[in-house]
Amino acid sequence: MNKKETRIRRTKKLRASLKKKESLRLCVSRSLKNISVQLIDSNNGAVLASASTNQKEFKGKNGGNIDAAKKIGETIAAKTIKLGHKKVSFDRSGFKYHGRVKALAEGAREGGLEF
Repeated sequence: MNKKETRIRRTKKLRASLKKKESLRLCVSRSLKNISVQLIDSNNGAVLASASTNQKEFKGKNGGNIDAAKKIGETIAAKTIKLGHKKVSFDRSGFKYHGRVKALAEGAREGGLEF
């Protein structure tokens, strides 16, 4: 197995357990330079809010570092609370809970979200 196959395997296991909860998912997508997150309603698959380092307020800054990931977490937390939700499930999409993914989760927790 290579890296991509193991990440996809972890993703399938994680999403199978999250489907049982039937709550909002905070889904993380990471690339080499950027990180983005979406708030997804699992019941009907609708995206309620999103934040990314590709957005206008993050342009011109280093989008791939840990500080930017933490700010993205705080941004999505503010948007989620504005929609009236406080409790979500953290879907890391098979990425290991380390580095930028961990910083995003910590930023969201500091913003007021509960996982």
